[in-house]
Amino acid sequence: MSLSPDDPTSMLRALVSSAPHPTVSRVFVRELEDGKEVDQVLLVRSAEVRARRGGDEYLKLSLGDRTGAVTAMVWESVPRVRELCRAGRAVRVTGRYVVHQRYGAQLSVRSIEPAEEGTYAPADLHDGPPRSAAAMEADLRELIATVQDPHLRALLERMLGEGRPSWEAFRRAPAAKHYHQAYEHGLLEHSLSVAQGVSAISATFPGLNRDVAVTGALLHDIGKLEAYTSAVPAIDLTDEGRLQGEIPLGYYRVRRTIEELPGFPPDTSQAVLHIILSHHGSLEHGSPVVPCTREATLVHMIDNLGGRLGSFDRLEKELVPGEAWSPFDRAIGGGAYFGPGTARALAA
Repeated sequence: MSLSPDDPTSMLRALVSSAPHPTVSRVFVRELEDGKEVDQVLLVRSAEVRARRGGDEYLKLSLGDRTGAVTAMVWESVPRVRELCRAGRAVRVTGRYVVHQRYGAQLSVRSIEPAEEGTYAPADLHDGPPRSAAAMEADLRELIATVQDPHLRALLERMLGEGRPSWEAFRRAPAAKHYHQAYEHGLLEHSLSVAQGVSAISATFPGLNRDVAVTGALLHDIGKLEAYTSAVPAIDLTDEGRLQGEIPLGYYRVRRTIEELPGFPPDTSQAVLHIILSHHGSLEHGSPVVPCTREATLVHMIDNLGGRLGSFDRLEKELVPGEAWSPFDRAIGGGAYFGPGTARALAA
């Protein structure tokens, strides 16, 4: 086989050499078992060039489908493989799935090449929420209809009303880059679940303005529309997100909208904007102020809970079959347990 230095595909195919390798029927990442031969299309979720102790570079890939992701290491032809393996691209991978005692599950790669159209179903590659976007939208419309304050209802309709440009972006957007609901419709899923939790708890604790809390919960992450790209799964921060941050972007978006609504009460405006500014809970986590009202405290607590539980969903999808513990995860500060007594075990 002749190799062209200008053709990364030819060089990548050379990784296979002339030795035959097994062809196996497609299985999802979640179904892979130790020693399983792999020959299938996966989606590049991330690609990171790292340095070995001797100075040589290697490439750490995260490859996945809608059921989870697996790490793959590339030790040779790193520049050429890196050019091919851009986040969001579908690639055909051959190799062996192995579970190392020290390093966990990895894909030992024989070859990587561009995936040919028609050889895979795109829907098999992309992660997503367990419920349809239409079902979540119906729940959101129902929740908005329970907001009694006419000014807050007008604000929600202006920002999340059907047909509004901001609604179309909100409906499609991911909730995060990695840790939770990092997929299409993730922001809708996360914001709705936080608002539903806030609504439910508002009936339990006295002294809460439910309408303010629900409105703040639905809009708390609206800044992510400008802070993150929507090119799922290659989600990244935009220039605005890096330079200004999602919280200021959300604050100014909501404030501009409020200023366009005639007669919007200043106290109500301040209450909602405070929720947006403080929902990360502390200065070290990116909020310019800490929660100073009941409503802001509630939204922060439920938002934090929703994000952490979303991390469990992600880790469960990536769990090695037969294992009860995930590897250490920075989002939850430890490993996640899915053994006896958990929902995963009860559903098995």
